[in-house]
Amino acid sequence: MKKLVVLFSLMTFANGLFAQAHILFLMPLDRQEKTIELSNNVKLNYVEQGNRLGVPVIFLHGYTDSWHSFDYVLNHLPKKYHAFAISLRGHGNSDRTLTGYQPEGLAADVASFVKQLNLGPVIIVGHSMGGVIAQRFVLDYPLLAKSMVIVSSAANFTDNEPVKEFNSIVQKFDQPVDSAFAAEFQSSTIVHPISSKYFNTVVNESRKVPVHVWKSALAELIKANYTNELSKINIPTLIVWGEKDSFCQRKEQDELLKSIRGAKLLIYPGTGHALHWEQPERFVKDLENFIDK
Repeated sequence: MKKLVVLFSLMTFANGLFAQAHILFLMPLDRQEKTIELSNNVKLNYVEQGNRLGVPVIFLHGYTDSWHSFDYVLNHLPKKYHAFAISLRGHGNSDRTLTGYQPEGLAADVASFVKQLNLGPVIIVGHSMGGVIAQRFVLDYPLLAKSMVIVSSAANFTDNEPVKEFNSIVQKFDQPVDSAFAAEFQSSTIVHPISSKYFNTVVNESRKVPVHVWKSALAELIKANYTNELSKINIPTLIVWGEKDSFCQRKEQDELLKSIRGAKLLIYPGTGHALHWEQPERFVKDLENFIDK
């Protein structure tokens, strides 16, 4: 009889622990910074927040940014989503390898990330260079993508004169990028001012990027031309663009809209390349409407 009582007590205790653990698991995560080592031995720094049973949303930043590019977005994003913002290879506090900066390689890193965390089909959100990687991810790993949001980007950078002109400057670098140049570059991505504290954050994140990554990532970006492949994309796609974008033009948005079946285009009047910094609340609302529809 004593054995039965002890066994029952142990079972009750174990069930209580399981229930507590289950409740904790269901509670939305506050933002947590983490590092993962991929199957190719590259370590990526990222943040995770929200409901671990919610829709997985992956945010990919632009050229020389990091997961901090989505600070404002994550602040406003409802905790019902399971959100991840990644610092891509060579950026932020992720590994700074000598090679691997072509969109195909960066998309492969993202695919490895999704697989290792068992996230299943995800909503992929890419800004600028991240938008190119998002397209490559969807094209190369269609079973891992549920829907896509392309922000301030293009499918073809081979004819993009502002980016090509910027590349001609960057390829001459032989020293680490200084604060003045990083600040000038980041200033060119916005029309309306953002807080000086946050602006300093994004400038400092750009300065973390080694000069070989500044050069290699941009050289690979201007080779990207996926126009003839976009018809293969058959998932819901939202295109978001700022009317005063200094890098990506309206004609490039129209090309995306025409080539991706069923895509929708949202234009933010009077807003620049980093529209998610200038209008984070509107961006999150538009993102939420797209995901939940």
